[in-house]
Amino acid sequence: MHDATQYIIKDAPYYEAVGKEIEYYEAAYNVRMPMMLKGPTGCGKSRFVEYMAWKLGKPLITVACNEDMTASDLVGRFLLDKDGTKWQDGP
Repeated sequence: MHDATQYIIKDAPYYEAVGKEIEYYEAAYNVRMPMMLKGPTGCGKSRFVEYMAWKLGKPLITVACNEDMTASDLVGRFLLDKDGTKWQDGP
């Protein structure tokens, strides 16, 4: 298992708010409410999450996903090897 502190963002990433998204995110975060970000490629979703992780001092681990990805691609799966089966974690 990795030490989460290695995923803390040390330098402030550039982000310019376009509305009240920072306020909304902080409000959701404070009551532990999940939030889904949706938008086209390149609109700033990842940059926003990176900025909020830095602002809140929380670690950030990103995983590149695609429409063909399955749950086992993300979580992990059993693989066959010469000794039988072994568990292979996802990314």
